[in-house]
Amino acid sequence: MNYKLPGLVAAAALFLFSGSALAQETPKYSYVEAFKPFFYPQTGTETRSASGQAGHAYWQNSADYDLNVSLNEAKNEITGTADITYTNNSPDQLGFLWLQLDQNLFAKDSRGNAVVPPSGSRNGAHGEELEGGYKIKSVKLDGKDVKYTITDTRMQIDLPKELKSKGGVAKIKIEYSFISPEYGSDRMGVQKTKNGKVFTVAQWYPRMCVYDDVMGWNTLPYVGASEFYLEYGHISANITVPANHYVVASGELLNSKEVYSKEENNRWEQARNSDKTVMIRPESEIGKNQASGTKTWKFKIDQTRDFAWASSPAFILDAAKINLPSGKKSVAISAYPAESAGEKAWGRSTEYTKAAIEHYSQKWYEYTYPAATNVAGNEGGMEYPGIVFCHMDSAGEDLWGVTDHEFGHNWFPMIVGSNERLFAWMDEGFNTFINELSTKAFNNGEYYSKKNIARAGGFMMGDNLEPIMVGPDNMKERNIGSLAYYKPGMGLQILRETILGPEKFDKAFKTYIDRWAFKHPTPWDFFHTMENVAGEELNWFWRGWFINKWKIDQSVKDVKYVNGDFKNGAQIIVENLGQLPMPTTVQVKFKDGTKQIMKIPVEVWKRNTEWLLKLNSTKEIDEVMLDPDSMIPDVNAKNNTWTSAQAKPVEKINAKDFTGTYAAKGVPIKLVFTDKNGQLYAKAGSQPEFPLEYTGNNQFTFEEADMTMVFSKDKKEIAFKQGEREFKFTKE
Repeated sequence: MNYKLPGLVAAAALFLFSGSALAQETPKYSYVEAFKPFFYPQTGTETRSASGQAGHAYWQNSADYDLNVSLNEAKNEITGTADITYTNNSPDQLGFLWLQLDQNLFAKDSRGNAVVPPSGSRNGAHGEELEGGYKIKSVKLDGKDVKYTITDTRMQIDLPKELKSKGGVAKIKIEYSFISPEYGSDRMGVQKTKNGKVFTVAQWYPRMCVYDDVMGWNTLPYVGASEFYLEYGHISANITVPANHYVVASGELLNSKEVYSKEENNRWEQARNSDKTVMIRPESEIGKNQASGTKTWKFKIDQTRDFAWASSPAFILDAAKINLPSGKKSVAISAYPAESAGEKAWGRSTEYTKAAIEHYSQKWYEYTYPAATNVAGNEGGMEYPGIVFCHMDSAGEDLWGVTDHEFGHNWFPMIVGSNERLFAWMDEGFNTFINELSTKAFNNGEYYSKKNIARAGGFMMGDNLEPIMVGPDNMKERNIGSLAYYKPGMGLQILRETILGPEKFDKAFKTYIDRWAFKHPTPWDFFHTMENVAGEELNWFWRGWFINKWKIDQSVKDVKYVNGDFKNGAQIIVENLGQLPMPTTVQVKFKDGTKQIMKIPVEVWKRNTEWLLKLNSTKEIDEVMLDPDSMIPDVNAKNNTWTSAQAKPVEKINAKDFTGTYAAKGVPIKLVFTDKNGQLYAKAGSQPEFPLEYTGNNQFTFEEADMTMVFSKDKKEIAFKQGEREFKFTKE
């Protein structure tokens, strides 16, 4: 779904322009907490391997649908029958079945209506007064009436005898009708145009709830914000509409010769073999079809979790072929009213659809449906298998963005069938991430602009946001855009570009898609897969970015020349202040204009809160900057840069003047000082030698061990301090 609200506009502004102005107090970093073991709540099971793949005994149930439906244009009414073949592949016998009745969201007394605040919401019917919700005429099991109970958006069917495990089949038939809202929670609706109504129809038939190995029956009610969790199966649909309507739908049209004219069918053949958009029904032909009565359009789609359709007398139709890596062909289709026409608007819709599908098929996993149809309606953007609804007023970059986003959903969650009701980030966030790559690839980056991730830190890790892992019904509606879309999408970008690198990330991400195509993964299956395939420990990242709302804050604590002279090199101290550690990139810019990059791997932060880098250079430093390419969101940009103006003057010394061996009465060890390329090192007895930092006035420190050594002016004595203890050493 495409998430657009006034609040999101503000969020986007903060995303682009926020920085130190939004800096917040950051909790202290604990490397033990960040990297502590036992992140995963359970080890591998027979159904889900600890490696992240489906286990040897993985199962999921299936639901096939034969749907017959008719549209009453005047009443906005859908009347139909749903014949459902439900197969229980689980090891459990089932005494009852649960179904989703999502249209009941629009009933006046629904829970979804009850949670709409007085200020309004994108969810629900936008205050429209209608007799919404399903009217159930009958429910039959194996041809006989069966007891059922409806609770809000769920129906429970009590079985006269338990449905057998490992292959038991139940045949359900439901007769129903409902009135479509004009604005259906931004997922479906009825849009008036100058040439007739555009019906975009979704959540239009009773659908089986998922029974899985994680929760058993998944029966969370549909209250508008959270989306769907559905079983896979085969769907056929016979859709009867007024004879002057044109219908587009999920899947393959089976009776094109019956519903299209001979000329229109010829154009379809041209389109299926053309990389350029072919007009099937141009604007000039709208209104010429004045047939009365009704016409039935027949579709089917295989291995799908849902089905949606659109119908209108106002549609302009155009199409082009989609080239898939295997050599198979699909077809990109656009259906839109005359108000949306034009090369600066929906005239490029099929071009956008084709480009998006071809990119994702090449990059991640081949598109599996015979068509990809973009429909102009009154939705901001909503996705279904093989068909999406985008707003009829979208144009240019906005139309590319929503088209690309909605078709990206054909990978998440249409192919990889995650539980959207609980984990919106596993479809919206993943999709937002792949959208960034596809936009960069489209038409040589026509609409691409690189985002400054670093500036987003103050907002994305703000205290007013909930953690990503909470469900969309469990977060403020204004935060859904950030937490379901942008923050998880950004997290994957950080994981790809900064933590793993594109090659390792892409291999792991493709493996995740391959493993869980047409299955039901959990977040833990994703986490396990990424770690196992990439070969990296990532629990610190999952824990901080997804489970908690930890902040990232790294800083340049100090920069000092060795012995006060830049010709001896420099010591740079970097701190990890925020709760979430990150690999660190340090850029040193010298006064001659040259630069040097230094890298700190995340493993440094497994047992340190700060780290000293030795810069071997004879050049004077102008600036030290963390994350020079703005790849990491940081809540406080002010402390990421050190400039030469901040340098504290320290007199130059010759390290050789401080070399020698020193002893103290009653202390069984000696201190030995040596010079290595202008750097003074100390060695205490048989312990390894360690570098000393000159801080002025003949004083040196070794902060890791809390040591300070102050030489007398004649260098014959040392006051050695460690913590509260002090010793006097004399040169031998």
